[in-house]
Amino acid sequence: MANIVLLDGGMGQELIARSTNPPSPLWSANVMMNEPDIVEAVHAEYIKAGAKVLTLNTYSATPERLARDASEDLFESLQAKAIEIIESAAANSDVTLGGCLPPLFGSYHPEHAPDFNICLNTYRRVVAQQKNAMDILICETLSSVKEIKAAVQAGSESGLPVWCGMSTKDEDGTLLRSGEPLAEGAQAAKDADAAAVAVNCSWPEAVTQALPFLANTGLPFGGWANGFTNAAGDLGIGGTVDNMDKRTDLDPESYARHVMEWVNHGATLVGGCCEVGPAHIKKIADRLVEAGHTLTGKL
Repeated sequence: MANIVLLDGGMGQELIARSTNPPSPLWSANVMMNEPDIVEAVHAEYIKAGAKVLTLNTYSATPERLARDASEDLFESLQAKAIEIIESAAANSDVTLGGCLPPLFGSYHPEHAPDFNICLNTYRRVVAQQKNAMDILICETLSSVKEIKAAVQAGSESGLPVWCGMSTKDEDGTLLRSGEPLAEGAQAAKDADAAAVAVNCSWPEAVTQALPFLANTGLPFGGWANGFTNAAGDLGIGGTVDNMDKRTDLDPESYARHVMEWVNHGATLVGGCCEVGPAHIKKIADRLVEAGHTLTGKL
């Protein structure tokens, strides 16, 4: 039996489902500005479900997104608000707090990422806001080798462990969404001193297909998948997620079966992404414990 790191599930879709306001391009950051209690409640539900790692709710609070959809002046205040909320939710618990290094312009469109040095400098800005409050830094949904190198390097410079989550094509888990080989991205993450590699915000079937390429790095590996039916390209830059349909075949039990398959193939880092909520994490926690595994927030 193994020690398994159990992350939380998706935040953005949970917030949109609970918010009284319509979806906006600012997505989870918009809810945090107007309904912060909902953010704290979702964090707390993940802890109650058994998650041992919480992820900071700053996925859409990058300087580039804010400059496009609101004002870049919000960057520091939103980062600070997210830290305040996650710390409040995690008080008196033993969960690991993970910072968030997301794609800078938006999900699934690595062609919009700026050149490497601009990416690196922006990720350094994000890390500077998060590093003193977080236990680890979690890269999420990075879809090109350039983004992976920049985010992991910036995170590693902080001295904190960096877990690198990469997003692959849904129909082919061997390729990043850029079309570059996943193996190349995983090696780039390792070369930049990542402590773990994973595939996230792709279909669970793609995660399964990706596992051997992650394992080849020799690093701890795993995945946290999404529950969308749509092709990733349906979510345009600056668009909203209300046009992304939810799969009907990924209830908590079904999703947990995918996760247990990953664990059986050596994954030690698992959780959920968009459309995978607290009930899914609870089912995963139950299944892992029943199988004799130990849940942890540390590699």
